[in-house]
Amino acid sequence: MTRDPAPLSTAPHAADLAQADDMPLLRLVDVRKYFPGRRAFLRSDAAAVKAVDGVSLSVRRGETLGLVGESGCGKSTLGRCILHLAPPTGGQVLFDGQDLATLSAQEMRQRRREMQIVFQDPYSALNPRKTVGSILTEAYRIHGLYTPSERMDKARALLDMVGLRTEHIHRYPHEFSGGQRQRICIARAIALDPKLIVADEAVSALDVSVQAQVLNLMVTLQKRLGLTYVFISHDLRVVRHISDRVGVMYLGRLVELSDTASLYRRPLHPYSEALLSALPRLGPRTGGKRIVLKGDMPSPVNPPSGCAFHPRCPQRRDRCAIEAPDLREHAPGRLAACHYPLLDVPASGEDAAQEGAARSNASKDNNIFQRTGSVP
Repeated sequence: MTRDPAPLSTAPHAADLAQADDMPLLRLVDVRKYFPGRRAFLRSDAAAVKAVDGVSLSVRRGETLGLVGESGCGKSTLGRCILHLAPPTGGQVLFDGQDLATLSAQEMRQRRREMQIVFQDPYSALNPRKTVGSILTEAYRIHGLYTPSERMDKARALLDMVGLRTEHIHRYPHEFSGGQRQRICIARAIALDPKLIVADEAVSALDVSVQAQVLNLMVTLQKRLGLTYVFISHDLRVVRHISDRVGVMYLGRLVELSDTASLYRRPLHPYSEALLSALPRLGPRTGGKRIVLKGDMPSPVNPPSGCAFHPRCPQRRDRCAIEAPDLREHAPGRLAACHYPLLDVPASGEDAAQEGAARSNASKDNNIFQRTGSVP
């Protein structure tokens, strides 16, 4: 039986958050990840799969950055590049001002204590042959921390933090529900007192009501432990609930980066607009209509010239097929890779009605969340 998490200790990174230091915790500079083409062993000139193709962004300490986009857009690969689980082909990943590519194996091992991941599937993420206690103490054994008895005490404290009973420490993963397993995965992620956690579709495999419980747990842990999240998801409603800022990816590139409220109220990029138009609405749809994109996402092996989105863009012009737009600021704190961002278009009466409807729907969603404890 899952219970509410126990009160947590003072945030270990509170001093970091309190510093008047503008340096972001994480900074990506033109990060690329290319995989060899299918015929790479037969031909040296085989085309590479451009899973991530020049992403630059920064993540501030203590914030949650959401990454969204269609399946295959490269958001999960980017998450692995951040942790160097899949070393980038090019570009820089700067963590706490340090380029991870310049670290030795021993130095990277120490850095990994500050960077952790929560995987999508809690069923396959846990070793079925090990008890929960063995799973939670494994990181301590690898890094040579604490005595065996102290490790078990730490594991019990972790279970208490994430709302599980301490006597569960001797059970095996198959004895838990999906939500409880994900709590164990989160406990394992925070065991080494990390600064950054990459949550890769961390709640997509769970029931809606359980999603809300896990999301609330993550928010609580963030406040108490001073965590920074990169939250990867295809569920736009979940991302809106937990994120401070949102990055929208398309074909391995970042096409928009904005604070959450502004993005959901009025996106700058036509692709972001199409994604948000697909959100289910409570009650009859008012204002903007559903935008159906024609065609499939182009191949990352041979992306289109110019703007990668132009073959599917309902507002494309001749320039879009020739010149690739840069990701630049079109409004304070709002970046978009588009020659003709939607914010440059004067607001019409229909746009105003759509924004009002979006605010109304958001208010209804929040009220339902507060009443039921579930994500709409």
